[in-house]
Amino acid sequence: MNKVNWKFDNTYLKLSKPFRELIKPTPVHNPEIIIFNDKLAEELNLDFSKLNNKELSNIFSGNDLPKETKTLAQAYAGHQFGHFTMLGDGRAVLLGEHLDNKKNRYDIQFKGSGRTSFSRGGDGRAALGPMLREYIISEAIHSLNIPTTRSLAVVKTGEKVVRENLLDGAILTRIASSHIRVGTFQFIASTQNIENLNILVDYTINRHYPELSSSKFKAYDLLKILIDKQCSLVINWMRVGFIHGVMNTDNMSVSGETIDYGPCAFMDHYDPKTVFSSIDKFGRYSFSNQPPITKWNLARFAECLIPIIDKNEDYSIKLASDLIDNFQNIYEDKWLKMMKNKLGLFGEDKNDKKLIDDLLDWMKKNKADYTNTFCNLMGINSDEFFKNDDFNDWKNKWKKRSKLNNLSKEKQIKLMRKNNPIVIPRNHKVEEALAAAEKGNIDKMKKLLMILNNPYHNHKENKEYVMSAPKSNETYQTFCGT
Repeated sequence: MNKVNWKFDNTYLKLSKPFRELIKPTPVHNPEIIIFNDKLAEELNLDFSKLNNKELSNIFSGNDLPKETKTLAQAYAGHQFGHFTMLGDGRAVLLGEHLDNKKNRYDIQFKGSGRTSFSRGGDGRAALGPMLREYIISEAIHSLNIPTTRSLAVVKTGEKVVRENLLDGAILTRIASSHIRVGTFQFIASTQNIENLNILVDYTINRHYPELSSSKFKAYDLLKILIDKQCSLVINWMRVGFIHGVMNTDNMSVSGETIDYGPCAFMDHYDPKTVFSSIDKFGRYSFSNQPPITKWNLARFAECLIPIIDKNEDYSIKLASDLIDNFQNIYEDKWLKMMKNKLGLFGEDKNDKKLIDDLLDWMKKNKADYTNTFCNLMGINSDEFFKNDDFNDWKNKWKKRSKLNNLSKEKQIKLMRKNNPIVIPRNHKVEEALAAAEKGNIDKMKKLLMILNNPYHNHKENKEYVMSAPKSNETYQTFCGT
């Protein structure tokens, strides 16, 4: 196993028992490697080139663990659809923290690796389809230049899991800068152990925000920086039309990475109320609700820190409330800048927001494809759909505003190309790839991943991947997989 070049340094293991449970993955009978991320392995300075498929399968199923690690499940809590629950890694095991050649630290985690004490009656397993979905979408989000956990491998376990039907079991190897969540803080806060709460704040700062390590107001500064981080993250989701689908507090990472790809999907035609998740009956996690839910989750994080922001509770609440109340201002400023980037607008004009709102209103009214509308403005998509009088009237206003840039058309297009993907993981193409993979044909998934690896480049092979979903009377739904 040493020839792989694992370099484990497991700092989370040094935290006290309430934070975790020592447990090993449950062995599986007949593991089979389905897909492996060679490029990511190289970035992590891991060398699997001397291993055959059987050896890879044994490693990434947990049957053959690296000697340098002690596996654990992390404890956390969370608000799930607004309701507080004690949770924890019910089907995941952390191998440890791997250091690359630059001393960057990465959690290596198996997802679907068996029961833990946090399983709450679940089987601790995962089905092949959802694990492959997470692989596709997380790698696509990475290529879109959005902070995210990543996927190193998916192994089929050779065992069945019971969901609505019998499905092939699988284990995903997930890579993250850490798995510390807002829910981790909620769990520790619920124990009312101030010492452990301070330990968690210090640990989080040392791991993710060392620039705060000398601060005299660590909890306050951590809240402030996380507000900015999470605001930037959700702005990026809105930029590309990504809908997370299950923004529970246990699915908000304090590193600012996108985490836990369950019923996630990308928007086709523009509708701010779009929901794909089968379990989101009331649209709590719809596309347009992602910013206010981010604020709501951050307020729950702030509540955890109240005892240690300041000794005076009333003053502590005021400090935290002022930061949370400012979220909307931060978001609106970042959102306007993001949308102007998508439209290639430089400088300031008092009518910029109205120009943007008018475009979004047209897109909603006409059920325009979110991604392809901006591609049309970049001169890439010339679909007949966009030969529309109202759209042309809007384009004339946009062109008039663009002249205020006092910059070349090339610079405008360069800015737009940087912010508008040409290809996204179209839901029908993802489903097509998953259906083939579940039947044993991984080629369509590999082709999709290859296309998604360069989402901002217009390539002749993109053609079938940029088309909107075929019209259907059925509402597209995604499922969480547990």
